[in-house]
Amino acid sequence: MELEKYRIYSEMARGIRKAPLVFKNANVFYAHTGEFRKGDVAVADGMIIGTGNYQGEKEVDLTGKYLCPGFIDSHLHLESTLVTPGELIRQAAQCGTTTFIVDPHESANVSGTAGIDYILEQTEDVPANVYVMMPSCVPATHVDDNGCILTAGKMKTYLENPRILGLGEVMDAVSVINGSVAMHEKLSLFQNKIRDGHAPFLSSGDLAAYALAGIATDHECVDYEYAMEECRNGMQVLIREGSAARNLDAIVSGIVKNNTDTSGFCFCTDDKHIEDIRREGHINYNIRRSVELGLSPEKAIQIATIQAARCYGLTQLGAIAPGCQADLVVLKSLETMEVQDVYHKGKIVLKDEKTEIRPCAPELKNTVHLKNFEEKDLYLSCKNQKAHVLQMMEGQIVTKDVYEEVPFCEEKGEKVFASDEVFQKIAVIERHKCTGKVGVGIVKGFGIQGGAIASSVSHDSHNLIVIGDNDQDMYLAVQELVRTQGGYTLVEKGRVFDTLPLPVMGLMSDAGYEKVNDLLESMISKAHSMGIKKGFDPFITLSFMALPVIPDIRVTPRGVYLVNEDRILTSPFDE
Repeated sequence: MELEKYRIYSEMARGIRKAPLVFKNANVFYAHTGEFRKGDVAVADGMIIGTGNYQGEKEVDLTGKYLCPGFIDSHLHLESTLVTPGELIRQAAQCGTTTFIVDPHESANVSGTAGIDYILEQTEDVPANVYVMMPSCVPATHVDDNGCILTAGKMKTYLENPRILGLGEVMDAVSVINGSVAMHEKLSLFQNKIRDGHAPFLSSGDLAAYALAGIATDHECVDYEYAMEECRNGMQVLIREGSAARNLDAIVSGIVKNNTDTSGFCFCTDDKHIEDIRREGHINYNIRRSVELGLSPEKAIQIATIQAARCYGLTQLGAIAPGCQADLVVLKSLETMEVQDVYHKGKIVLKDEKTEIRPCAPELKNTVHLKNFEEKDLYLSCKNQKAHVLQMMEGQIVTKDVYEEVPFCEEKGEKVFASDEVFQKIAVIERHKCTGKVGVGIVKGFGIQGGAIASSVSHDSHNLIVIGDNDQDMYLAVQELVRTQGGYTLVEKGRVFDTLPLPVMGLMSDAGYEKVNDLLESMISKAHSMGIKKGFDPFITLSFMALPVIPDIRVTPRGVYLVNEDRILTSPFDE
């Protein structure tokens, strides 16, 4: 800070000179001490000058209101919200989230560095702080068929970018633990920056080895016990509450029951659709739900602010204190966490202001390419009556590998799998390099009847994924996604019910969130009416069924993948 400016700010801090902006009579949250105290907050040039008793050139009376630091989402994928990055940021900012720590590995898996550059460019001029973690696993594992490969060499050019905080979630835990040269080159490249993790259900020894590699965080904990194991290993647990993966209740309930120290926890959304953000909120929802479960508002707000700032080395954020950036949230109530106003760098975030949708490069809208895909590619002959079945579970993205008898019928003298109300067919079709690969498996617990559901959002390689109870509708659904160059689609009894086009890398819509929100709401309702259980977000849950880094069983273009065994089955009937 220049000395002359400091002298002016010093006079403001001491009350000798009026500050340009003062928030008066607020219940101010002091994140460092975890307490509310009534007083004023002085702001100049987007920075907090002091707290206490101040006069301002402009004053905002907050009598009876609560003033908190802006909330921080510690880990999210902007692409998973289905809209362009600027639209998502503006909607979530109105919920009080002023800092977003983004991992663009969805874009990178489709379009490589061009995808990363797209995310950086689209978030340059938004009413929030958007930081980026460099994707670590592109592809996620050795069994993936994605669009691009991101090596340590390609990452070097991004190291000096001030918005690149560190290395994104390291999903390939096996490569870390076994000392893969390529993986440890990436870890070494970011040795002076934070390295995010992705480590579900590791054994105690593997978790120790994973933490030993310098990985600092994880957002994949689904229960309190595993979260505590990670905390004991020195890792920061990012409590995830998204659209499909909802882990907050289990973890926070354990924290409350055991009176656990909360300093090892932050909040994140990971993947949350925009209609869910508009309906229930963003990080403010995580805070509110935690309070409902018995956590004190002070502890919950610390998790959402200063703890995330400390974890990611953002010393100017997460608190209301001299020298901190004036990112502020005005709450009407601590019980409801209803947001009245949000300020970013001392300027109010306008509500429902129209977001300009920036264009993207044409090549980013031409990414779905199949090689001679035909309906017969979905054929699944029964080698025996028992098969490895992907058991889906409500409210989770983990699955179970169940080996059991499945229904079949006779076709042209051959036994073939036959879907019913319990078992349906799942297929994943490679869409980046025209390899012609198609993996076919069997799911249980999803429940779709009389049609098919398909998506080009299929973590993390984003090949086309489809579940249905008949091959004709599954084939039609895939062809529809080729026509729209990506999206979500529902097919019922031989016709397309509706499609949400996602032409930007097959991941995002540039049609505006209003259209996305209305259409998605209609399609989700229809999906549930077709038998998909209410405990599933139909499209988000579908999108995770090809991700080979989450136990127990997935389907990839190469076949059925048994995660714990690191083994591909060309048919689910293989033993």
